[in-house]
Amino acid sequence: MKDEQCVSFLQWALPQLKLRWPGYRKVRRQVCKRVGRRLAELGLGDLDQYRVFLQCHAEEWGRLDDCCRITISRFYRDRRVFDRLGREVLPTLAGRALDRGDEAIRVWSVGCGSGEEPYTLAILWALELQSRFPALAIEITATDADYGLIQRAGCARYSFGSLKELPAHWRERAFSHGNDSYRLEPGYRRPVEFRLQDIRRVRPQGAFDLVLCRNLAFTYFDHALQVDVLKRITGAMRAGAALVIGIHEHLPADGQGLLTWFEKERICQKAG
Repeated sequence: MKDEQCVSFLQWALPQLKLRWPGYRKVRRQVCKRVGRRLAELGLGDLDQYRVFLQCHAEEWGRLDDCCRITISRFYRDRRVFDRLGREVLPTLAGRALDRGDEAIRVWSVGCGSGEEPYTLAILWALELQSRFPALAIEITATDADYGLIQRAGCARYSFGSLKELPAHWRERAFSHGNDSYRLEPGYRRPVEFRLQDIRRVRPQGAFDLVLCRNLAFTYFDHALQVDVLKRITGAMRAGAALVIGIHEHLPADGQGLLTWFEKERICQKAG
């Protein structure tokens, strides 16, 4: 399959899935490889035949949607974001939780992939913040629409490439190493609950103190779907809660009552 053929196909198909082509431009090869494998499974010769197949078999759009899920993730991705969370955001939210008499700070990781993001938060809390807030636990709900990724996240086993940006002393304390892989120790896995959920259709029950929705909705979803998802997210946030999006992302224009907290790190705060 030639690149220009795949680009033309994606520009036709993505809008019908409420996805946006600009978000896929740099990662299209990952999607094109999956689509190529799907053509082989169906015994189809080219993308023109696949277009016809999609138009005749409505259920195939769900398989194509699966092909369009981007799975790039690693621990401590965008260091400055986690540095800001550790230095200012989480301590502020923890202080408010204690003032309310809460026993835990609640976090939601949207599109958690193989677990790198929620586990990073669990490690950050345990090694840097738990001693400052001994009366407070952290509870992390991590959701993703991909069953395979949720299963991998539960295993908590990673290659060094996934961990290379994690501070070395965190890696040494939080992981055991063997057989060319790193396994997260049980104590750091315990605060994270993984759920198979698609943010486009459902969300966990709030109220959350911190929500991370990075490099997903506001990169790949079309505008109308972004607005719908943002309403779903803000509906799960308590007043004063923080939302973190990807450092190259922007929220829909109305913002759903969110105020900029740290602009460079794309961290917002719910008004009220």
